[in-house]
Amino acid sequence: MSRSTEEFRSVFKAARRAGTPLVAIRTADPASAMAQVMASLNGKSEIPVVVWDILNGLMGRNEPGKAAAGKLVGENAGPLGPADALAAAQKIARDAILFFLNPQRVWEQVDVLQGVWNLRDLFKANGQVLVLISTPGASLPAELQSDVMVIDAPLPSAEELASLVRETFEAAELPAPSEEIIHKAVDALVGLAAFPAEQVLAMSLSKSGLEFDRLWDRKRQAVEQTPGLTIWRGGETFDQIGGCENIKRFLDAVIHGEEAPRVIVFVDEIEKAFAGSGTDTSGVKTEMTGTMLSWMQDRGADGVIFIGPPGAAKSAVAKAAGATAGVPTVAFDLAAMQSSLVGGSGERLRAALQVVDAISQGRSLWIATCNSITSLPPELRRRFTLGTFFFDLPTAEEREAIWNIYEHRWQLNGERPDDDGWTGAEIKECCRKAWRLKLSLRESAAYIVPVSRSAADQIEALRRQASGRFLNASQPGVYSAENEPSAVGAGRRSFREIGD
Repeated sequence: MSRSTEEFRSVFKAARRAGTPLVAIRTADPASAMAQVMASLNGKSEIPVVVWDILNGLMGRNEPGKAAAGKLVGENAGPLGPADALAAAQKIARDAILFFLNPQRVWEQVDVLQGVWNLRDLFKANGQVLVLISTPGASLPAELQSDVMVIDAPLPSAEELASLVRETFEAAELPAPSEEIIHKAVDALVGLAAFPAEQVLAMSLSKSGLEFDRLWDRKRQAVEQTPGLTIWRGGETFDQIGGCENIKRFLDAVIHGEEAPRVIVFVDEIEKAFAGSGTDTSGVKTEMTGTMLSWMQDRGADGVIFIGPPGAAKSAVAKAAGATAGVPTVAFDLAAMQSSLVGGSGERLRAALQVVDAISQGRSLWIATCNSITSLPPELRRRFTLGTFFFDLPTAEEREAIWNIYEHRWQLNGERPDDDGWTGAEIKECCRKAWRLKLSLRESAAYIVPVSRSAADQIEALRRQASGRFLNASQPGVYSAENEPSAVGAGRRSFREIGD
């Protein structure tokens, strides 16, 4: 039994021992959560356990529970609705546990809200517990937040998943898996709830053993059911990115050092995701900012911010970090987590963070990109403890390395165009167009407008903002804009580091 499961059972036992009448368990696997609660009873079979759901009404989960439910609804009565079930529960047997499934769908209704609250003092006096089984991240109505104890049920730990792998191989009558196979399977399964983990594992087994590609594909599909989360499928590493040598060296040390991250969390254009925090009238952005701040603080999560003009390889370096480290890169899209339902955005964010927590097993590296850092809340910037790196337009030497990479990829040759002021993304697009349209590189360049021309003023503003404040992504030290040429029609040709 894992430590997290042990803690979960211990917390619930302590709540019952203290006479806590109302408990909310947030879980991705209701069946597993109920099983863990019943396991916490230590075999006390005389305690009635009753379950309510919208289709079946009140039903006993054990023999005393069946007797208790029968007394409440009668033998011939139909299923009770949520409010009627809560009203009937006022007469439930002493010491009973009543599971109430998917309350988040109905607890904003006035009669349901009142029905839950009415059980508080009655259940406390008679030793019963109402257990609201909701989805991860679900937020209680304001009227109940002071009366209901909230417990987050843990996702399966590495130890539990390892046991699941052994049991599945045994059930399939396959030879016992080696420790290496178990380790690789656990890496692919971690972050899933117990039931989907079991299904994904079973569907990835064949007579020859475990097919890891299929396992990872199904893992990605399962994770991406969480709004706002996707697993990056590209396999690019740092070796396939030209330039940016300083940040690549730094990240390589992070991902291969002590307490190496088990997942890279990539947040693209983070300033847009948190724009309006503290001033939005709905309070959604402010709530989401607070949730992120608390989560990163509590987990001690490390992070780094990349700032620079579009196409300067910020996203490319972030995405390549995972493949270089051999760990998944999870794209974290805060905009996709926003919901039109009251409290829905916060619920989705907390659910996504729980998945990240499980996948990373407490060790995540957050990489956020932005094109302007001024609108990012200062308190959020401070959570990215590994620093802020500025990505400028590539130097001539860096552009040479980038051309070599993409000419080799698409088997191109011939005279290159004048690339002064080009970004890596523009060089890549020029090569891709030349290959796709069967053009020479110079002909393809006629269809490229460098960002150094189309956004010259913004680039100059970024350089001034970064100078002396942020680390240099290309060379060791703090970035300095001194001796930089104008952004219009020109890339960088030289650097002078502060302190040289």
